[in-house]
Amino acid sequence: MSTPFGFGVPNDDDPDQPRMDFSDPNSNPFAAMFGNDPAAIQAAFAQIGQMMAWTGGPVNWDLAKDVARKQAATEPDPSVSPAAATEVADAVRLAELWLDPLTALPASGAAALAWSRAEWIEQTLPVWRTLVDPVAARVVGAMGEVLPAEMAAQAGPLVGVMRQMGGAMFGAQVGQALGTLAAEVVSSTDIGLPLGPTGRPALIPTNVTAFGAGLGVDPAEVRLFLALREAAHQRLFAGAPWLRGHVLSAVEAYASGISVDMSRIEEIVGGLDPNNPEAISRALSDGMFTPEQTPEQQSALNRLETVLALIEGWVDEVAGSAAAEHLTAAGALRETVRRRRAAGGPAEQTFGNLVGLELRPRRLRDAAIMWQRLAEARGIAGRDAIWAHPDLLPTTEDLDDPDGFIRASELDLGSLLDDENPDGP
Repeated sequence: MSTPFGFGVPNDDDPDQPRMDFSDPNSNPFAAMFGNDPAAIQAAFAQIGQMMAWTGGPVNWDLAKDVARKQAATEPDPSVSPAAATEVADAVRLAELWLDPLTALPASGAAALAWSRAEWIEQTLPVWRTLVDPVAARVVGAMGEVLPAEMAAQAGPLVGVMRQMGGAMFGAQVGQALGTLAAEVVSSTDIGLPLGPTGRPALIPTNVTAFGAGLGVDPAEVRLFLALREAAHQRLFAGAPWLRGHVLSAVEAYASGISVDMSRIEEIVGGLDPNNPEAISRALSDGMFTPEQTPEQQSALNRLETVLALIEGWVDEVAGSAAAEHLTAAGALRETVRRRRAAGGPAEQTFGNLVGLELRPRRLRDAAIMWQRLAEARGIAGRDAIWAHPDLLPTTEDLDDPDGFIRASELDLGSLLDDENPDGP
């Protein structure tokens, strides 16, 4: 008996049938690809089976999670010790006390979480799926469209196979980006998106330690400062329940205007070579998306950049003010985080290339000034009342004219509250 690939398989009923010897490169057709390790061959075929069995959408998320966890494990990723979990819980508890007098938005009261990098991947994957699937659907669909019409008509199942391969390649690249990002983020909201459970502050102790290395700051102060930022983020998303959906819809609206570079797709499909997966990986990670230059797309981009800046600016102002009252290194830590968010790390850049989306709040400083001026003019409660409704948020133009926004928002807020409470308080 022979396989379609022309080599023999073990068959005890046929003594003339050659038996494959995985240790012999002359009788092992996979030696050139996987070496002479039977375990490596078995693992490779298991992964291929996993790739081809996926039917859950445009991205093979099982593969993405597997790749992400393996990437995160390339550096030490110890389970969170009881002592580290206690340090996080104590830091968040103290941070909440420091924030209480500086914001009208209450703490959720939920216990803090301490995650390993692998736990960050597991806990945030559902939100990444929501963000990535719409863009990936167009890419994976395009992989089945690059064949000429007459060839596609004859290809039959091949088109489906190509789409499965596209989902697998996209999953592998997303996993690589998330695995790298898992080694950089310090909390569940570190990149401005609500990735974890609402109202549950979460820090990654291993990354908090790495963040503070070389700063010359007491590690306890570093942890407290980052806990302040995480707790402030969680107060904001819990206190403005509409905000989570608003942010995610802004991301989706921008992503819907991304166009796929068909020439890059053709290059990837034409270069499908199992002996050279690195070339495919490079083609994907180099980016294949270009935003459509339409008024709608520019409006979506402005909306996304503005809401990210407003969130980061409010957190920067509130957490920074609390830190300034209690931490000797507050100014240095605040500036370090500002620069880090403005520049973006390697993983954020990889992810931006992959899905055509950058997550940097370009106008963070302008937004922080806006929130500071609002507090000076209207008090803390008046500043935070802006988060009562999305229509009250400052626009890009308002960031250029804070005083004009403050004057106008007095009327807008009063009108909105009258509409929602026609019979009075």
